[in-house]
Amino acid sequence: MPSRPHLPKPLIDLATVPPLLSTGDPNSFAHNTLKVRDPNILQGLIDAPYFSPDLKRAFKKFHAELLAGTIEPLRENTPDHDFWRDASKPYIGRSWLDVPWYWAETFFYRRILEIVGYFQLGAWHEKDPFFHDKQAELVPTAAPARVATVLESTISNQRAAISNLLHAALWGNRVDLSYNVEQTVGRAARPEDEHANLLVDDAPRVLAFLTARPLDQLAYVADNAGTELALDLALIDQCLTSDLVKKITLHLKPQPFYVSDAMPQDVEHTLRAFENANADTRGVAQRLRAHLKNNRLELRVHWFYPTSLHYFEMPDDLYKLFQTADFSILKGDVNYRRLVGDAHWKPTIAFDYTTRYFPTPFVALRTMKSELVVGLEATQVQHLDQLDPHWRTNGKRGVIQANLSIAHS
Repeated sequence: MPSRPHLPKPLIDLATVPPLLSTGDPNSFAHNTLKVRDPNILQGLIDAPYFSPDLKRAFKKFHAELLAGTIEPLRENTPDHDFWRDASKPYIGRSWLDVPWYWAETFFYRRILEIVGYFQLGAWHEKDPFFHDKQAELVPTAAPARVATVLESTISNQRAAISNLLHAALWGNRVDLSYNVEQTVGRAARPEDEHANLLVDDAPRVLAFLTARPLDQLAYVADNAGTELALDLALIDQCLTSDLVKKITLHLKPQPFYVSDAMPQDVEHTLRAFENANADTRGVAQRLRAHLKNNRLELRVHWFYPTSLHYFEMPDDLYKLFQTADFSILKGDVNYRRLVGDAHWKPTIAFDYTTRYFPTPFVALRTMKSELVVGLEATQVQHLDQLDPHWRTNGKRGVIQANLSIAHS
């Protein structure tokens, strides 16, 4: 029986987590997000041709609140109302520039859904306000062509093929419509050419784990739709086709979140794009549809994902879902922030320590689009600080960080 939205008992002692990153931290990326990036996202909605004058006025009012007003509560009657009332109680009435960063971002996107009436009967009922932005990435010359190029360079050796697609899926995380760093930093012609930008590369350990024996279950937690999801699906196809794993559960968002986060309908849109693109992607789509039909691939959503909770605050039913998996893959910067706690960790603290509570061995694939990072060497941090003042946030670098020490029950 699925749980209802609530504030679960934490899996760790929250006193062991440093102070959370805050939008009030001076000169921080968190501060810049609420002062510049999120207002720009709202301005994009105001300028879009497909919203009514009433919605545009509501977006403008929210825009003014974001920049100079105080935080207003949700007012609509929805299944998640009580959750947001409880999670937001300490922050309502405060400035958007004086609250925990991750909470602020999640509540920002939830407020957008309230404005359009996503949960209410009407013109935008269960319609993605960011749909048009996502679709631009699915034309044949965009994400499908990117997948075809990666597949052409993937050799038949199973281990090498998985490694190639694992790295491709990692760097696909640069294409995020709320912060598309690939437009700035670009991308290498081949995933292996990005190796110098990998600050931690646990891929060899992950490949040894994955190929040691066939796995019964793998949980794959998606991040963005478009190019990233297309590359995720190519990796999933390879894992299933090579019989590396018997079944993969793809975890998706139940509602729009962070502009381009992937929902089940985005999987269908991607498969259709694959079918309309080229022979390589058509083959991937055919195999994945067969896997969906025979239940080797399952799409799953959970109310936890578009909330302000960290993974050490996940509810029991989601914990048990991960517990049934032999291994998990978690994609993206936000999932990384939720894994370790979006807090002022020292970058040299051990990744295994900060993720010690997770119920199954896993790997995090993340391009760096926030200041938080753990598991680095002190000399490495010092060198990066001298080399590039924005190395933590500009998306050029990435990590493949695994915690394989967790005993699978």
